[in-house]
Amino acid sequence: MRRLMLLRHAKTESDAPSGRDQDRRLDNRGRQDAADIGGWIGRHPAFFPVLVLVSHAIRAHQTWEIAWEAMKNGVPEPQVELMPELYGADPAQLLQTIHSASETDPKRLMLVGHNPGMHETALALAGSGDASGRKALAENLPTSGLAVLDFAIDDWADVAFRRGRLELFVSPRLLKQASDD
Repeated sequence: MRRLMLLRHAKTESDAPSGRDQDRRLDNRGRQDAADIGGWIGRHPAFFPVLVLVSHAIRAHQTWEIAWEAMKNGVPEPQVELMPELYGADPAQLLQTIHSASETDPKRLMLVGHNPGMHETALALAGSGDASGRKALAENLPTSGLAVLDFAIDDWADVAFRRGRLELFVSPRLLKQASDD
């Protein structure tokens, strides 16, 4: 079995001083949301990644760094790679990136990237799984949203659309709602 975690970057400022979209940074809410989702991952070791592929956009890299700070707790640091090809990637490109993980073959892989590609990919990969999570995910993959999909395979090259099982969908808003209950 292989576990894939798709994490959308956290909320950002609307414009970067440079004017380049790739240079946009996290705003205060984004920093808190990234820490919240990282803290949640840190409390659930089954969702801890072995390999993390991160878009080179500043907001994606900041999301990972803040999430990592919140999740590390005596666990080994995962291998992290910045990947320019994740910026603006569509589902076909993201699937190709997932397939490339077969070279190092981590059991748990995380991608940190952007919508609409991350949302579309999560929807395309989820052929079964958590019904309420699939319904919530169908609406949106919000900033700091995390979709966790399991695949009954032995090689990342075998990941295909509709073959994944949505194990979990979580977001800062859902975490807050759960803590308020």
